[in-house]
Amino acid sequence: MAFRVFPFCTFAYLWLFCVFAVGAGRYKSFAKFNQVQDINRGGVFEEQWFSQKLDHFNGADSRVWKQRYFINEAFYKPGGPVFLMIGGEGPANQAWMEYGAWLTYAKKLGALCLMLEHRFYGKSHPTVDLSTDNLRFLSSRQALADLAHFRTVTAKNLGLTNRKWVAFGGSYPGSLAAWFRLKYPHLVYASVATSAPVYATVNFPEYLEVVWRSLASMNAECPLLVKKASDTLAERLKDPKTYDNITKDFNLCSKLQIQTETDSAYFLETLAGNFMDVVQYNEDNRGFEGAIGSNITIKVLCGVMSDTSLGDPYDRYAAVARLMMETFSMKCLDASFKAYLRDMTNTSWDGPAAGGGRQWVYQTCTEFGFYQSTDSPNQPFTGFPLPYHVKQCADFYNVSAEELAESVAQTNEYYAGYDIHSSRIVFPNGSIDPWHALGITQDITHDLPAIFIKGTAHCANMYPARSDDLPQLILARNHIFLLLQQWLEQ
Repeated sequence: MAFRVFPFCTFAYLWLFCVFAVGAGRYKSFAKFNQVQDINRGGVFEEQWFSQKLDHFNGADSRVWKQRYFINEAFYKPGGPVFLMIGGEGPANQAWMEYGAWLTYAKKLGALCLMLEHRFYGKSHPTVDLSTDNLRFLSSRQALADLAHFRTVTAKNLGLTNRKWVAFGGSYPGSLAAWFRLKYPHLVYASVATSAPVYATVNFPEYLEVVWRSLASMNAECPLLVKKASDTLAERLKDPKTYDNITKDFNLCSKLQIQTETDSAYFLETLAGNFMDVVQYNEDNRGFEGAIGSNITIKVLCGVMSDTSLGDPYDRYAAVARLMMETFSMKCLDASFKAYLRDMTNTSWDGPAAGGGRQWVYQTCTEFGFYQSTDSPNQPFTGFPLPYHVKQCADFYNVSAEELAESVAQTNEYYAGYDIHSSRIVFPNGSIDPWHALGITQDITHDLPAIFIKGTAHCANMYPARSDDLPQLILARNHIFLLLQQWLEQ
C-alpha cells in the first residue's frame, strides 16, 4: 500500500497492500480487485489485545484503546531474537503466523514472532467511527509510536527487554519497518523493509511507467495494444451515443453516465486498475493468505490483448474487464464516481470503505500522496491526471491541494526520503513492482543494503517459497537470511 494507492503486501487505486499486514497497493479497487478470502485456519493463533494510547504526542490525553496482535512461540529458543511483523493498511491476517519467509528465518534463528495490527485497520479501532475529526489520530508517526510502546511493554512483560528485536514489513509496512529502525534505534535492532516506498510524492506517474515496462517484458506489443484500447475508450466517452454500447461491453451495473471529467476519469482508472493490480502482484505466491485471482498474470492479460479473434484492441480490453469480473465473482462493474464518493464518505465502521479504503486514502492525503496519474507520456493509459486525484482529498476529507503538498513535504523532511542515515536495514524490491520507483534499489551503505530482484513483483520475497520460484528470488531470500544471521551475531 495498498501499497497501487489502496503500497498495498490492495481498490481502483492500488494500495501499497502486500498482505494483511504487508501493506502499500492502490486504494479504490481494493474491494473489487484485491480480495482476500476470510480463511479460518482453526484459530491456532488466538487474537491478543494490547492497551494502546490514543495520542502518543499529547501527554494530557490519557485515552486508550485495544490493539490486536498475534504471537507464535513455536520457534523461540531462550536467548533468541524477537521478530515483529508490522501491520499495514488492511486487517492483520493470521495466516502470516503460519506461513511466510519470516517464519523460515525464525525457525533457523530461534525467534519469537509477533504481529501487530495497524491502528484504524482490521479490528484495531481507536475511535467510535471514521470521521475526519477522528482520523487525525491516524498517521505513520502514531503507528510508529504504537510499535514503540508495544515493543517496550511486551518486552518487559515477557522478559525480552535484552533480546534483539527485528522489524519486518512489506509495502507501506516496509516503510514503517525502515522508519521504526530510523526513529527508534534503541528499540529495534534491525529491519527488513520489503517493497518499501520511502519517498513521498504527490504525483507518482512513474508507477504507470513501470506498468508499461512490466507489460513489455512479457510482450513488447502488449502495452501498445493497451494504450490503443485506452485511447479508443477515452475518445468514445466524448460521445454520449456510445454509452449504451460501452455499458454492454464492460457489463456495467447501470447505464454509463459521464457528466463531469471526474466521472470519465474514474471510469478510465477503474478499467486501468485491472492491469495495475495484476502487474503489482504478478506471480506472487499469495494463495496461502486467501488471495483471489493470483492465477491472472501479466502473461494472461497480454495473451488476451494479443488475441485478434476477440476483435480490435478495444474489444480485447473489454474482454480483460469481463475476465476480472468473472474471476472475482462480480455480476457487474459499478463505474459510478457518485457511488464511490458515497462509499468513501461513509464514516461508519460498518461502511463499505471501512475495510481500509477510507483510512488509506486519508493517509495519502495527509502524508504520502502516491497518486498514480497518467501525466507521463511513457505509460499505456489516459484520462486520470493528477488534479483528479488531488480533488478527492477535498471531496472526502476537506484537505486542500496546498495542505496535501505541505504534508508530503513534511513527511520527507521527517523521514529523510531516500537519504536514510541508519544501519542494519535491508531493502528488497522487485523489478516488476511499480512501487520500486519510490524505493531503495541500490546500496546506501554496507549496512543499508538493497536487494533488487529482477522479474519479481510486490513483496515477492516475503511469501512462502515454492518449487518454481525464480533463481534470483531464491537467492534474495537466502541473502536476507545471511544478513540477519550476520547482524544478530554482532
